[in-house]
Amino acid sequence: MEMVNITIDTRKIQVPKNYTVLEAAKYANIDIPTLCFLKDINEIGACRMCVVEIKGSRSLQAACVYPVSEGLEIYTQTPAVREARKVTLELILSNHDRKCLTCVRSRNCELQKLAEDLNIKDIRFEGETYKQPIDDFSPSIVRDPNKCVLCRRCVSMCKNVQGVAVIDTMERGFKTIVSPAFHKSLDEVPCTMCGQCINVCPVGALREKDDTDKVWEALANKDLHVVVQTAPAVRVALGEEFGMPIGTRVTSNMIAALRRLGFRKVFDTDTAADLTIMEEGHELLERIKNGGKLPLITSCSPGWIKFCEHYYPEFLDNLSTCKSPHEMFGAVLKSYYAEKMGIDPSKIFVVSIMPCTAKKFEAQRPELSSTGYPDVDVVLTTRELARMIREAGIDFTELPERHFDDPMGEASGAGVIFGATGGVMEAALRTVAEILEGKSIDNIEYTQVRGVEGIKEATVEAGGMKIKAAVAHGLGNARKLLDRIKAGEAEYHFVEIMACPGGCVNGGGQPIQPSKVRSWIDIRAERAKAIYEEDRSLPIRKSHENPKVQMLYREYFGEPGSHKAHELLHTKYTPRENYPEK
Repeated sequence: MEMVNITIDTRKIQVPKNYTVLEAAKYANIDIPTLCFLKDINEIGACRMCVVEIKGSRSLQAACVYPVSEGLEIYTQTPAVREARKVTLELILSNHDRKCLTCVRSRNCELQKLAEDLNIKDIRFEGETYKQPIDDFSPSIVRDPNKCVLCRRCVSMCKNVQGVAVIDTMERGFKTIVSPAFHKSLDEVPCTMCGQCINVCPVGALREKDDTDKVWEALANKDLHVVVQTAPAVRVALGEEFGMPIGTRVTSNMIAALRRLGFRKVFDTDTAADLTIMEEGHELLERIKNGGKLPLITSCSPGWIKFCEHYYPEFLDNLSTCKSPHEMFGAVLKSYYAEKMGIDPSKIFVVSIMPCTAKKFEAQRPELSSTGYPDVDVVLTTRELARMIREAGIDFTELPERHFDDPMGEASGAGVIFGATGGVMEAALRTVAEILEGKSIDNIEYTQVRGVEGIKEATVEAGGMKIKAAVAHGLGNARKLLDRIKAGEAEYHFVEIMACPGGCVNGGGQPIQPSKVRSWIDIRAERAKAIYEEDRSLPIRKSHENPKVQMLYREYFGEPGSHKAHELLHTKYTPRENYPEK
């Protein structure tokens, strides 16, 4: 790699020739403030918070976009630089809704942190106040333009990474706004509800629809049997809300906290992930053997499902008819569990703790009510659970060891890895390969479908059959893969698609990390690492070997793909309004 010699604040260093000044400063451990910058996603130099002096230049330059060159001399803390940053920040704050005490991002707001770091004591300018209506019509995402700082990080994420492009900047001057076209609500456009816009927003302009009050109300209702289930990605991220390192597993603390909140039973959605593999694996083999529609495409990610309904309805027949794991579990809890425990299903209130904002939308789908009641009553994100724990005054770091409840408290490592991109594929291959081979297989780690590469491919040989598989994560990558399949450029038997880059570990409802973390640490990989560590630590690592799942089939469903299984565990999808491709 070609290197260049530069000087930053009198320090002489060597850096790669393709670096920006911001990257060079990071390399030299020199902090430059940023707001609009998000590495590889939004590098546009729009906010001007990162300005520096360059020797020989007549004006200050944005460090995030200014390239280094041989002999470059950079100054990051001159009086002119400090004053420019302060003025810029004061101008941003002058037109900002500064109700910090009641903002969901208080204590985790990049604008708030900048004001503290730059020692802003007063705002010398009072901007024109232009009050915009709050868009809270979506079941998943609330958009508050009054808190928007026009950094455009959400626009870049939605357009360039996810390939959905339902929001952009509109109007001019003080009236500039980030919004869907014609000032429509997110509920009126083909938003997939993935929530990735929330994850990259530096302030409180985008947030999930808060449903914690519904859960508090249910917990206080003595007539209800309130149970909770938690997705695998939650346990490797929740600790971040309480100051723990990224990727810390907090399964026991999480269960204990949920018990303290008052839930009657705490269940593991991983059990239903094992159930999903039994149904989906059976469905895959049936389609391969009987000439069914291929490739079979996974249906666990509701953001991906909504994307498919809007933009690729021709692939709806390719979707697995399996419900997502938490919806499956909800149906099981209001049928099998209700019968076993002698509880009226109308009295069972199911709460799902998910890393996902799209699952809030999914829970209200009318087709997901196979018992006559919604399979899941309320979905909370990881962030909402953290807020409830704090509100209850629970010390999350000091809790006794607890385990998931029976009669469905056991899950396999295959269920755990659902939380990472490639996990559903790997879990399915562990079971399908053994069914085809007719014997136990020792080597069950299909590492070729792991990692954060946008599209991954694998061919697995078992029982004389070659299964061609592909994995895509992030809707932009999903679009690329589907277009290749449509064009006849690729053929597969099985395809896994997750709406969120990195899979559920990086879901739209996970703890928000600031740009200074997201830009330089791959939080997807750190959280996924913890997922795979848990898989390796478990005694059972294949879905079909889970005794709780075996019990369910013995006592209730009979076999995978049975009539009762289809009645409770499967669903269908239909095209939504036909929007032009972005």
